[in-house]
Amino acid sequence: MNQTRNRLSTIWNHFQTSLFPWLKEERGELTEKHQQLVEVLEMSQIDAHIPYVGLVPGRPMKNRCAIARAFVAKAVYNMPTTEILMDRLKSDSRLRRLCGWEKVNAIPSQSTFSRAFAEFADSQLAERVHAALIDKHLGKQLLGHISRDSTAITAREKPEKKTKSAPDKASKKRGRPRKGEQRIQEPTRLEKQIGGMSLAEMKADLPTACNVGTKHNSKGYKTSWIGYKLHIDAGDGGIPVSCLLTSASLHDSQVAIPLAEMTSQRVSYCYDLMDAAYDAPLIKQHSQALGHVPLIDENPRRKERKAELQAEHKSRRHANYQPAEMIRYNERSTVERVNGRLKDEFGARMVRVRGHAKVMSHLMFGIIVLTVGQLMKFVE
Repeated sequence: MNQTRNRLSTIWNHFQTSLFPWLKEERGELTEKHQQLVEVLEMSQIDAHIPYVGLVPGRPMKNRCAIARAFVAKAVYNMPTTEILMDRLKSDSRLRRLCGWEKVNAIPSQSTFSRAFAEFADSQLAERVHAALIDKHLGKQLLGHISRDSTAITAREKPEKKTKSAPDKASKKRGRPRKGEQRIQEPTRLEKQIGGMSLAEMKADLPTACNVGTKHNSKGYKTSWIGYKLHIDAGDGGIPVSCLLTSASLHDSQVAIPLAEMTSQRVSYCYDLMDAAYDAPLIKQHSQALGHVPLIDENPRRKERKAELQAEHKSRRHANYQPAEMIRYNERSTVERVNGRLKDEFGARMVRVRGHAKVMSHLMFGIIVLTVGQLMKFVE
């Protein structure tokens, strides 16, 4: 990580000695949020990922680069709606000029913002910017741990209605099979994934419609929500490396293999840290096949095994003994802090768009801001 720290230190020195003093002279005194926005825009280089549309026939489109910067500012300032963003742009001249508009009347209308956001979502602009950011600063580094977890994303849209398909009586017979009869069982999603599916096929196979999800919270109570579930792989230092958005009802284990494939293509790392929801032999087998060491909390599926684990943990606490694997597993709290900050500081708790693509784009703008912030902490 020394190479990454040296590169980021150079960027930080450029911010402090050149860019911020120049902006202070040109734009006036910058607040802490203004400086954070400048850091994110300079690090992510979001303008480079937007195709130039000036030569397209027809009426010229509004400046998409400035609108993209404005959506980054929306995540930096944790604004819930585009209306609040536009009002802030009109009242804050420094923020408006940092995004690219000199005058108030140059700010596009709300419908233009909406159309531009739909284009960004369809082209996966935020996802591409984040992938390039990880590749540039962590692509050639070796990380110690990848912590994997999911978080509930509440959406303001109607959940998908469940449709009951008619059972195939020829293939699915009721009761026990006859003596000598062999029934063909359809492979599970994990078996299909580990059986040779490509990453694109795995992602296409995951359900992405808005529906109802249910889980037990930290206090043991069952809670439900309408929306989606964001799955995150976070590296050391709380840096989000890969993200996938699925239906809320999908079990965490179904996303472990495609998420591991995405992360392995972006960075090199040693340990996979997962909670008991990922305790499946195929997930462990896939992690080992990628050259990683899986550290997964055991899921006691039998009451007897649960009592054994509780007695073992009690004995370890009494003896003040912790295995090395358990000490490493404690690093998994990294991804939980990423989930918390994404919701509390970067807009994941206030999703006002509808549809999988738009929700993912909204979340990824926050992921970009969070990633840049965590990278800059390497030089603090």
